Amino acid sequence: MGEFRLTTPIIEDAVSRLKVGDTLFISGTIITARDEAHLKALELHNEGKLLPVNFEGIGVFHCGPVMKKNDAGEWTVVAAGPTTSARMEIFEDEFIKAFHPRIIIGKGGMGTRTTKACQEEACVYGAFTGGAALLAANRITKVKDVFWLEELGMPECLWVCEVKDFGPLVVAIDSHGNNLFLQINEHVKANVTKVYKQLNII
Repeated sequence: MGEFRLTTPIIEDAVSRLKVGDTLFISGTIITARDEAHLKALELHNEGKLLPVNFEGIGVFHCGPVMKKNDAGEWTVVAAGPTTSARMEIFEDEFIKAFHPRIIIGKGGMGTRTTKACQEEACVYGAFTGGAALLAANRITKVKDVFWLEELGMPECLWVCEVKDFGPLVVAIDSHGNNLFLQINEHVKANVTKVYKQLNII
């Protein structure tokens, strides 16, 4: 397991070097997107319409940040904790195939559909520590833009952020078909079965 520091736009070769268990820090651009933003982006894509942002090569952060404006009228980040990524599992694969981000950031892991899409499209999933909203906020150096704020609201809209050494992220899904969370689940199931047999429960 290694430590990597990547800057967006991230190229495919850089992603291919990452393995499950590696530690990753991102600099450059990340865009927040939760359920409603994913659905709206895919709807526009399927209608052949252009999006206000380009996700290719950057990081997509499952996050509903708390923002405020400073005295100069600029948006600043108060807190930016990760959202449970499993909520996006039903459409993350379609999103990755449509928009080609290089890293999905969230908490709690994702399933087989996202794992397959990451393998096919050279993308990884980076797990960020839940509850570390201030850590994430401190790594966001600038809010560059915001889209769909009036329509979707602050937590659900697209916040385009500039970050410096955003992380640490644990590579939980790599581009080679490995999924740390699924591996752990299988290991736990095997141990539970073993214990049950020892206790003559099964």
